[in-house]
Amino acid sequence: MKDQNNKITEITGTIGSIGKARGKVKIVRDISRQDNFEEGDILVANVTSPDFVSLMKKSGAIVVDVGGILCHAAIIARELGKPCIVDTKIATQVLHDGDFIEVDATKGIITILDK
Repeated sequence: MKDQNNKITEITGTIGSIGKARGKVKIVRDISRQDNFEEGDILVANVTSPDFVSLMKKSGAIVVDVGGILCHAAIIARELGKPCIVDTKIATQVLHDGDFIEVDATKGIITILDK
C-alpha cells in the first residue's frame, strides 16, 4: 500500500469551504504536540475538534479524512474564510509533513506539487 501511496499525485474530496491555497503539509495526529505549526501551513488531520481552532486560524487551508459539509472542519473553515476539503479518506495516509501541496477547494482537489 505504501508504494501505491507514493504514486498518488492528486487526492479528491468534498468541498467544505471554497478557495485555493498552496503550502507545506502539517499532519496533526495529536493536538498537544503542535508547537512547530507555522502560519500558512496546510492543516491535515483525520478529523478536527474545537481544540484545533488555534491551528485552523494559522493554517492556509484545512484537509480532513472524514466529514461532510456540516462537519467541524467545514463549518470553522467557512467562518474563517479558509479553503477546506473534507472526506478525502486518505489524506493522512498519502501526505507527509513538509510536502508542498495545492488545495483547490473550488474543485475538491488536492495536488501534490513537491514531496
